Amino acid sequence: MLQSKWFLKIFLLLFALFSFCLSAAAENMKEGDYIIGPGDVLDISVWKNAELSKVVPVLPDGSVSFPLVGKIQASGKTLSQFQGSLSEKLVKYISNPSLFVLVKHANIPIYVTGKVKQPGEFKLNSNINVLQALTLAGGLNKFADRNDIIIMRKVADNTEVYTFEYDEVSEGKKLEQNIMLQRGDVIVVP
Repeated sequence: MLQSKWFLKIFLLLFALFSFCLSAAAENMKEGDYIIGPGDVLDISVWKNAELSKVVPVLPDGSVSFPLVGKIQASGKTLSQFQGSLSEKLVKYISNPSLFVLVKHANIPIYVTGKVKQPGEFKLNSNINVLQALTLAGGLNKFADRNDIIIMRKVADNTEVYTFEYDEVSEGKKLEQNIMLQRGDVIVVP
């Protein structure tokens, strides 16, 4: 009985932390810095033109197919950049097009490897930070080198490496290390 109460408390704590992670991540999507990528689903509304209002997937090559303009590149652009590009293409067919682009479903893969309880790929629906990702991976195992964690990010033809000291961040110090993760980031816990 005592063991089941302990399990329930741990479960509720993890659930609360996971819920916090998702709500914080959803808040980040509102800031306008979300970068569109393959697998995302976009809801495009064109004012006073219901025939052009569509829900479209971002294809593996990073493009979307949209009426009148055909294929247009979406991947790698923010929502406002894509909205501007699409508006420029639509102006040939509609005078002063007014449109709004929303992420209906995000597909942000990140990877956590090494000495965590549940390593693997995590497909997220919004951006999260390093500490949140480690929580999704079940936390560090007892053999983890807590203060030599690295985050690898592919930028163009280069790989950027960021360091993360778990103990410092969890104590509220060096919080600048708790970066927001981007599509394809890899967290390595030695």
